[in-house]
Amino acid sequence: MTAAEPAGSGGPHGDDHDDDSSIAEFGYRPELKRTLGNFHTFAAGVSYISILTGTFQLFYFGVSHGGPAYWWSWPMVFVGQLMVALCFCELAARYPVAGSVYNWSKTMGGPHIGWLGGWMMMTATMVSLSAVALAYQVTLPQIDDFFQFVGDGTGENDAATNAVLLGSILILFTTLVNAYGVKLMARINSAGVFIELVAAIVLILLLAAHITRGPAETLTDTYGLGEGQTLGYFGAFLTASLASAYVMYGFDTASSLGEESLDPGRNAPRAILRALIASFLIGGLILLFALMSVPNLQAKELSVDGLQYVVLATLGSTIGEIVLWCVVIAITVCELAVQAAGIRLMFAMARDNNLPAGSMLARVSPRFQTPVVPAVVMGLVAVAILVININQPQIFSVITSIAVIMIYLAYLLVTTPLLVKRLRGKWKPAEGRFSLGRWGLPVNILAVLWGGAMALNLAWPRAEVYNATGPQHWYLRWGAFVFIGIVAGGGFLYYWFVQRHRTGILVEHQARVPGEEQTPGS
Repeated sequence: MTAAEPAGSGGPHGDDHDDDSSIAEFGYRPELKRTLGNFHTFAAGVSYISILTGTFQLFYFGVSHGGPAYWWSWPMVFVGQLMVALCFCELAARYPVAGSVYNWSKTMGGPHIGWLGGWMMMTATMVSLSAVALAYQVTLPQIDDFFQFVGDGTGENDAATNAVLLGSILILFTTLVNAYGVKLMARINSAGVFIELVAAIVLILLLAAHITRGPAETLTDTYGLGEGQTLGYFGAFLTASLASAYVMYGFDTASSLGEESLDPGRNAPRAILRALIASFLIGGLILLFALMSVPNLQAKELSVDGLQYVVLATLGSTIGEIVLWCVVIAITVCELAVQAAGIRLMFAMARDNNLPAGSMLARVSPRFQTPVVPAVVMGLVAVAILVININQPQIFSVITSIAVIMIYLAYLLVTTPLLVKRLRGKWKPAEGRFSLGRWGLPVNILAVLWGGAMALNLAWPRAEVYNATGPQHWYLRWGAFVFIGIVAGGGFLYYWFVQRHRTGILVEHQARVPGEEQTPGS
């Protein structure tokens, strides 16, 4: 594969005319200010994946359902997601535009597929915004009881209500930052990612210094899980693999900021790969060394308190609290990146008049040079979803899991039409930029097979995932199929009977170059 300098590139940062040519190909005129450099786009992808957030939130789940041997799901998910990321790299090199998944699915599969892909991704992003905000409750009260503002944490709804309060404060902060402009968001995000990466590397070194057992002993311990199951340990492993699948996505954010990046056709593919590979290496080492260094590999706390327990038990309370503060920073920049990606997606769909009140949602603030209304709308919807958590935390956990499935499905709505184009000989990568060459077809096939298999695995009606506490309800067990059916089916019916008749690039956003009004794939 190649990742050569774009033809006609004007210097180290490219040329604005070249940068904007892909936007014009979609029929849009450039409106967003290009200020983001290479590290900014890399940081956006890393912060969305957010290794410290994901590993600290989900370590307990992986260990409780697969034992220490669940670690093998980390490289498994990485290889599968790498196939998807490589396909995205080719697309990012040719079409580095806002709302990447929406515009790519539209270009590859046509306007109907594009709308469905964008709708699924946008809905999932708003739920993910709420889910990430809840991570404050998992971490801040462990640092200091001061952060338990509601009750003392022992009441039936103390934790859930406090989670909504802390989460709402975080969403308010990220909404204000994203509304103020991409430059401020990128600065805060890049600084946070730098701190997160340094903290992660230091954590790896500290855990490595406390290793008490070898990898052979650690990575073969299954806790005897899977006994009595139809698929044996493999069934338990597939359940535990959700802990890794819930983390390693969102790398497409590096391309979704393409209209605000310098030389995005060259930098976006690199940022996508670097974000995914860095997250895999750092996250994999944290998980491995945590399992190898914890004083007691059989401790029940591993399946309850997770990685927080390992850090405190292995490194002591002082260092443990410092690490947890770094996790808080990671959660914050993760929330920034998730909202930033969602804003660009909403803006991109609205610009095509594919959402109600499209003209308002697609308006770029002349002062802040960013879409302000989508930032506010996403923030308000995320807070509303958070409120569900107060009395129905189990339903919220089901919806959160389903949001991840919807993102995998949205990715499939990109990779599958791309595969069809390859098979028909209609796909041509950008000349002189990232290309998979002869590896394009096998990589694309693997990306589609992986995406379909993991989406099915994520949606499988497991009681431990969708109805972990009693009483048992069929609509929770089958929540993935029911909820996604309602969101996808209901949304598409609205599009088909109402919105598609209004679809078309809004006049104020059309490219001002004769003969370039048509959208690719339309």
